[in-house]
Amino acid sequence: MSQTTVASAVKTTPTTAMTVLLGVSAAHLLNDAMQSVVPAVFPLFQQSLQLSFTEVGWIAFTLNITASVLQPLVGYCTDRRPMPFLLPVGMLFTLLGMIGLAMAPSFSMLLLASALIGVGSSVLHPESSRVAHLAAGRGKGFAQSVFQVGGNFGQALAPLMVIFIIMPIGQTGFLWFTLLALIGIVLQFAIGRWYGRQLRVRASQPKNRGAAAPARSFSKPFIGYVLAILILMLFSKFVYLASMTGYYTFYYMEKFGLPLSSAQICLFALQFAGMVGTFIGGPLADRFGRQKIIWFSILGTAPFSLLMPYAGPVASILLSIAIGLILMSGFSVIIVYAQELLPGHVGSVAGLFFGLSFGLAGLGSVLMGWLMDTYGVTSMIQWCSFLPLLGLFALLLPKDSIIMGGTSAN
Repeated sequence: MSQTTVASAVKTTPTTAMTVLLGVSAAHLLNDAMQSVVPAVFPLFQQSLQLSFTEVGWIAFTLNITASVLQPLVGYCTDRRPMPFLLPVGMLFTLLGMIGLAMAPSFSMLLLASALIGVGSSVLHPESSRVAHLAAGRGKGFAQSVFQVGGNFGQALAPLMVIFIIMPIGQTGFLWFTLLALIGIVLQFAIGRWYGRQLRVRASQPKNRGAAAPARSFSKPFIGYVLAILILMLFSKFVYLASMTGYYTFYYMEKFGLPLSSAQICLFALQFAGMVGTFIGGPLADRFGRQKIIWFSILGTAPFSLLMPYAGPVASILLSIAIGLILMSGFSVIIVYAQELLPGHVGSVAGLFFGLSFGLAGLGSVLMGWLMDTYGVTSMIQWCSFLPLLGLFALLLPKDSIIMGGTSAN
């Protein structure tokens, strides 16, 4: 490639950055909408296949743990060798999973279909996060939020899709979601082509040693300390979210005697507010600091989560809005904070943290299903309401100036 061609390609990158960000965000929307429909229809599966709460928990576990195990591996491998072709391949697995859910006659087939969707998600998140990082420029927090907000919007749409698609048709309504998967394959193919061109352009540019970023000097104990706190924040956030997205509908229906469609409205409020929170979290972190937004996003949720088990049906919707808005504002910030802690490992960090989020949610779902079978849904919801108090530990995170400065005590 000539220097003129290289310069032209580099010059056009800023003008296409937002288009690329919106593209990966849209792909994230489609992926998470399909993935989030699965826990949203747990009551339907429970009734049609006579499942226990523990079996429902195992479906959630399979969906989440598949992505949890594979995402760090995908991120690690693509850090060493980026693979743009994986983007449409991931959507293909999700397509097969949707077909499986529509046709599943038994609990075991539901597990297999859920595993396929988990594989699709495990491919999308690390590589799409890398694309967002590549197109970000200096606004890393903003770019990660744009990418993440697509997923949250997809999660918010899932309850509405249940109301208008799954409930009128039943289990075979999942076949309609294959159209979303096909659109996702086409979109990811286009993004993959742009991604591949950028990789070739960067490979052809001469390396400028003088412009290289200075090496960071974090000690391994310091990195372990920071990652331990961040993982604790993920535990608090995603186990609590699993209790809401997977099981709060059962609680809402049982406590207020309302149908599944009414319970979905509460879940939609949580997810829609979460989309807004995700969108504003990154820019706020760019302006006020990542550490501040991380601790506020977890600990700031606690007053509302503690009130949730004692609220009425209308107040529950209002509390869901507050919880989603605050709690979801921190995840993209956590990822960027960790990527700055470990520069040069963008895919590995994204894979690790997305994987942990799914894995913790999956393990939490199994535990919560057992708690519901043993102690009842009300007790489980009350116990989970204390999880955001773990946000107190986020106050121990190092300030942004330390992380970005790259120095720590040994």
